[in-house]
Order: sequence, then C-alpha cells, then structure tokens
Amino acid sequence: MLKLSTMFSLMFLFFVITITAQQNLKTPQASQLASVSQRVGLTDILVNYHRPAVNNRTVWGGIVPYDQVWRAGANENTTISFSTDVMVETKKVAAGTYGLHMIPTKNIWTVIFSKDNAAWGSFFYNEKNDALRFTVNPVQSDFQEWLAYSFDELSAKSTTLTLKWEKLSIPIKIEVDVNETVIASMEKELTGIPGFFWQGWNQIALYALTNNYNLEKASGWVEKSININKNLTNLITKSLILESMGKSQEAENIKKEAFALPGVDETQVNTLGYQLMGIGKTDEALEVFEKNTVDHPDSWNVWDSWAEGLLAKGDKVKSKQLYEKALGMAPDNQKDRIKGILANIK
Repeated sequence: MLKLSTMFSLMFLFFVITITAQQNLKTPQASQLASVSQRVGLTDILVNYHRPAVNNRTVWGGIVPYDQVWRAGANENTTISFSTDVMVETKKVAAGTYGLHMIPTKNIWTVIFSKDNAAWGSFFYNEKNDALRFTVNPVQSDFQEWLAYSFDELSAKSTTLTLKWEKLSIPIKIEVDVNETVIASMEKELTGIPGFFWQGWNQIALYALTNNYNLEKASGWVEKSININKNLTNLITKSLILESMGKSQEAENIKKEAFALPGVDETQVNTLGYQLMGIGKTDEALEVFEKNTVDHPDSWNVWDSWAEGLLAKGDKVKSKQLYEKALGMAPDNQKDRIKGILANIK
C-alpha cells in the first residue's frame, strides 16, 4: 500500500495539474489565423497562415531578419496545399501540403516548399526536407498593416499567389495543366457508375476534341460511347473527331449515318445544334440548324434557331431575315421575344 505522505503528494500533483489545465483557456492570438483559397480548373490551392501586424516596427531587416529562413507568417507553419500536381515558377510540384518558408534579402528572395508541414514556424526547419526551392523578386507596393496572402492575375490556367506586408509584395506564379487534370478527373469518374452510360464517354471525347487533347484517345472514348448506345450525338462527335484527324470522307460518312438513324427528330437535331454552339463549333452548328430547316420547313423553331446561330456568328443581315420568317410562323407567346431580338439587331 502507498504511504500516506505519498498519497498526499500525488493528490497535490493532480490538483496542480488540474488547476493549470483549467487556466489554459482560449484567448485571441496577436497574429490571427487566416486562410485563402483558389480553384484553377479543377485544382484547389489553399494557404493557411497567421497574420502579424507591422505595429510601427521595422519589418524587413528588423523583426524579419535578412538572410535567415522565415516562416512567411507567424506562429505555426504557414502551409500551402495543392489538390493536383502544379507548376510553381515553371517547376513541377506534386499534389500535397507543404510548409512554406522564405529567405528575405535586400534583393532576390528564396521561397521554400518543405515536406515538413507541421513544424512550429521555421525554428525546426531542415533543408533536407526541401521539396522545392526557387527565387522571386520582391515588388514595392502600397502599405499593408496586416500580413496577407491573395490570389491575383487569375486566368483559366494560372494564378499568382502574392504575399503582401509592409511595403513589399512577393509574387509566386502557379500554373495548372488544366487539360491533364480534367481528363484525369473524368477518367477516374468513368471507372464508377458513369462508365456504364454513353453520355460520360461522349463527354470526355468531346472535351478532348475541343481542347485539342490526344485525338487518338478521344476516338477510343467515343467508340465506347457508341458501343453502349449509338445515337445522333455521339456519331456527330465521332465525325468531328475524324474531321480534326484529317479523315474528311470518313467524317462525312459518319455524319450521314447519324442523321439517317431511326427516330431522329427535329428536337434532337436542334438540341445538337445548341450543343455544338456551346463548345465553340459554330460553323458545324449552323450546318445542323440549316439541315433542320430543310427537313422541317414548317416549324417556326428551326428558323428561329438558325437565325440565332447566324447572329452568334455575326451575320446580322441573314439572321434578321430568318428571324422575320420565324416571327411570321411563331405562336403568340413567342412573338414578343422575337420582336425584341429584331429591334436590337442594328
């Protein structure tokens, strides 16, 4: 059995530990936690950091010494995460989360992505854990009291992550191979339930076509779609791929087969025309709309659609003529809409 004195000692220690734990209540940090994120294509980029203030202090060469590794924020590691592989300042970076550090100088700065993303600041930084190092040029900017990261110069395939503090900005260019990431995402989805249906295989083939991505693969994907359910949509996709591959006669034959399929009606053809417009194939859409007017000359809607396609192409004269033809045939609930379009065609 424990001696009485030992028991009292243990009880006192437990009491002290309990009181200490109860004192560790949450209070605001001087450098508050923040995060900023941006999606480029299908790639998500996230920065988690703490925001110190200038607070009338000398920042560069002062509280942030030159020529020393700095945590690029305050408190714990500043981290940067990528959901897919990216290019950072023309260098490939694998998907993942990295500790973000910088080495400021009076001129060129070094930026470091570390595989260690859970350290406290840069105090335990180890160069052996570097995933990437590169240099950037700081830029003079407007005064910024609280350190902040932002995503600037956003485009469909890139963005610039910028650290702003005091009177400096540190820009980091990030680029994404959007086609590769989108195709990889689609291929992964097609290993699940969508792979049993024709629409997904047609969609990936059409994406590859419109983005000039590996037409041989696109041809294989559309064949899978056709094997599941041959229809007007995927046969036209196949004809467009063949045309892009320089196989014009094969493309024409497939197109004829598509329109000769049993059950192809005015609505299906019209829908196909708008789908082609949606992916930037305006000339092909106009061809489809025109064919619909030949096959269904008594339908006001086919003339209306052809007119819309021509207007999108910039042919205002012919578009106006066809809208006027559609107006004369349209039901009352469509006349005001068509009149409004005609009024705006100058």
